[in-house]
Amino acid sequence: MTSTLTALRGACVAQATTLSALGPILLARTARGLAGAWFADQKHHPGVLDLPDLPDDPLLLDAADQLRAYFAGEAVAFELPLDLQGTPFQRRVWQALQTIAPGRTRTYGEIAAALGAASAVRAVGGAVGRNPVSVIVPCHRVVGRDGTLTGYAGGLERKQALLALEGSAGFKSALTCSARIGLQADAV
Repeated sequence: MTSTLTALRGACVAQATTLSALGPILLARTARGLAGAWFADQKHHPGVLDLPDLPDDPLLLDAADQLRAYFAGEAVAFELPLDLQGTPFQRRVWQALQTIAPGRTRTYGEIAAALGAASAVRAVGGAVGRNPVSVIVPCHRVVGRDGTLTGYAGGLERKQALLALEGSAGFKSALTCSARIGLQADAV
C-alpha cells in the first residue's frame, strides 16, 4: 500500500456508495471534505475501507446528488469541498485538472507546462492516474499528445462515455457506451 493510500485511509471518517450510469461509485470523506470517488473496479481503488457507511452524511449525500445530476446531463460542474490526499505534486496536478472546462480536453504535456514542469509529462500522467476523486476532479478530460484517448483508471470505455456526456454527442452516447460494456445504464 502506498503512503498516499495509507494517508487517505487514515484521514477518512465516512463512506457511502452511490449508483451511476457507469457503475457503482464509492465515496469517502474526511472531516474537511470529499477525499474519494472511485468506480468499483478502477485501478488504485482503496479496497474495503474500515469506515462507517453513512449514506445520509450531508457531504456524501450532496456528492451523490451532484453525481446523479451530472449523469442525468443536468449539470457539469461540481461544488463540493474537497480534501485531496496526495503528495504536493499530485495535489498541484489535481488542482490543474479542475481548471479544464467541461467538454474540453488538455494533454498531459499541456498540464505539465502549465505547472512549470514541462519535462514532467510522465509524472503528470502518474498523478492523473492516481486521482482519488474520479469524475469530480476530471482526469477523464486528459488526452494524449495527438488527442487520442489514453489510459483512464476507470477504464477507457468510461472515459469515452464521460467525454461523450460532456460533449455534443449527449448523454445517449454515454448510455450506449455504458450498456455496451455491461454497466448499469439504468442506475441514474
